[in-house]
Amino acid sequence: MTIRSEKEIGTELSALANVRNIGIIAHIDAGKTTVTERILFYTGTIYKMGEVHEGTTTMDWMDQERERGITITAASITCNWGDKHINIIDTPGHVDFTAEVERSLRVLDGGVVVFDGVSGVEAQSETVWRQADRYHVPRICFINKMDRVGANFEHTIAMIEERLHAKPLPIQLPLGAEENFEGVLDVINSRAIRFDGEPGSPPIEGEIPENEKARCVEAHKYLVERTAELDDELMNRYLEGHDITDAELKQALRRVTLANKGVPIICGTALRNRGIQTLLDAVGDFLPSPLDMPPVQAIDTKTGLKVARPVNDDAPFAALAFKVVSDPFVGRLVYFRVYSGKVKEGETIFNATSGKKERLGRLLLMRANRREEMAEAGAGSIAATLGLKATFTGDTLCSQEEPILLESIRFPEPVISVAIEPKTKADQDKMGEALHKLAEEDPTFRVTYNKETGQTVISGMGELHLDVFVRRMQTEFRVEAKVGPPRVAYRETITKTVRAEGRFIRQSGGHGQYGHCWLEIEPREPGAGFLFTEKLKGNAIPRNFVAPIESGVKEAMEGGVMAGYPLVDIGVTLVDGSYHEVDSSEMAFKIAGSMALKEGVAKAKPVLLEPIMKLEVVSPEQYLGDIISDLSSRRAQIGSVEARGEMSTIHATVPLAETFGYSTSLRSATQGRATYSMEFFRYQELPANLAQEIVEKTGATKRA
Repeated sequence: MTIRSEKEIGTELSALANVRNIGIIAHIDAGKTTVTERILFYTGTIYKMGEVHEGTTTMDWMDQERERGITITAASITCNWGDKHINIIDTPGHVDFTAEVERSLRVLDGGVVVFDGVSGVEAQSETVWRQADRYHVPRICFINKMDRVGANFEHTIAMIEERLHAKPLPIQLPLGAEENFEGVLDVINSRAIRFDGEPGSPPIEGEIPENEKARCVEAHKYLVERTAELDDELMNRYLEGHDITDAELKQALRRVTLANKGVPIICGTALRNRGIQTLLDAVGDFLPSPLDMPPVQAIDTKTGLKVARPVNDDAPFAALAFKVVSDPFVGRLVYFRVYSGKVKEGETIFNATSGKKERLGRLLLMRANRREEMAEAGAGSIAATLGLKATFTGDTLCSQEEPILLESIRFPEPVISVAIEPKTKADQDKMGEALHKLAEEDPTFRVTYNKETGQTVISGMGELHLDVFVRRMQTEFRVEAKVGPPRVAYRETITKTVRAEGRFIRQSGGHGQYGHCWLEIEPREPGAGFLFTEKLKGNAIPRNFVAPIESGVKEAMEGGVMAGYPLVDIGVTLVDGSYHEVDSSEMAFKIAGSMALKEGVAKAKPVLLEPIMKLEVVSPEQYLGDIISDLSSRRAQIGSVEARGEMSTIHATVPLAETFGYSTSLRSATQGRATYSMEFFRYQELPANLAQEIVEKTGATKRA
């Protein structure tokens, strides 16, 4: 191993301290892609700004994104601002593509959350905020569209505090309102910053206008007090009566942000080129470098003990693969984040998740859909590589000598399915290959083959999600296919605790088969999942047969007894059984476990569960009656109705089965003036009469 000098290590750490791995996250239409496009322009990465409505943005490079005017896949790009090296991932806002946000936040160090200054905190804003909370991602907030009629900075901050349970720390105030919005008041440095809106024009700093001075003084006092509440060091200075300098306040704000105790708030309007330079300054000032993050925790696969990997090029190599893309020009691309160590092109690495060795092909620095070759990827970097054939999303890549497992990425289960079949014989083979590649890209997109009906079924997070993948199959893979009507991904569970016996005995000359077990099966809390335990007394069953019983139980849970849907939220305890010294085998006990579960579930009052969606509808007040009436006919539960100016927001929960075609109904009922967003909420018991219909329908399909 090469021993490096302190000077070399110091230079490396200094460079790492200026790296920012950030994500731009928000509700759909809050302006994420426009913000990112302006960032790229002002950092000199691009020389002409594209627009979402024209389909010319750098980050929305897919044909589907340009056609629909929405972000579908998280695109990464690198830019420089002063001495800061910023890796940016622009994420989708639509809930159907939540997997893109989930995996991006898993590997990023910081986030910029964009809010619409008119709408404030919207449904998907809450979802992405919770995702960022789950991965402890420090973030700053950019309140966008301050030039629009109805934009309200104070109201949006109040919503951030109330809905997201965050502690907003406004470090800017808007200068002017709506069409007169011209810049911001810098609360920390007590300066006015104006933007003329011309692309490339620098911000103009000056004195705070006389009529704004009192407001700025009050905001500065509030910022100091609120930050002191969250930072002990500043609190001590404050209580001792010291004057807090601007530099001290800035340092305290950084500490508070990195500790996820508070969130700096800034504002602007990306479309009018106002506030982007100050946003970039805030990214450098308040968001973390890889060195600010705690060493990544992992499991040593040799010992099973927890280990930490420091952000250091000299440490053993450890990285997480967070995205797989089938690129039509270069082939299979795997994106990964390096947490420790470094790796070079052509090196052999170890996939600790699959237990296989892999050889790295070319290393690439991604700039949306453009690529740049790189010689090596060091700690804290985000890169892509070619040549990894057995690596998938969430896999750990590491050195062969010191294998570890990093925490993988959790993805929600698909909630909607459709049957798909090729239009011609020629499309048959191509369809299988296309679906395989698309399923590799998105873990929330599933492909299954139903042996009973002979159908290929694709499942995803919503109608738009599946529609996009079908269109991609047509345009990228040249496969024409017919798609059936959407089907809901129901689940089954039980409502009563039972005891069940599984006995599998076969005798046929020579060795027979003998497996016998008793299971106690009980319902668990909604969302608690499956739990298997054993409470065997004495030597009723040898320990080596416990795992096969669990395996049989899990296999049986894939198809319930009512309508064949997967079983969820069940606790199974192995309590007793018997074995035969000669005839018992793992296969016999696996079958016995499966038989016991099916028999028990049939006696445990099984019920069907349906996915319930959280729905938010924003509409002019005059249409409220029609919208609520329509929702009631769809078995929706109205939670609350908030009035804000001429618009009202309806919060409701509604069964997924009742939402198909809702966009068309809403458009016709409101003359196209209402919008809605929807996300998965939970599974809930289906009313008995509807459950009976589904059971009968499933039975008829099987008989057919």
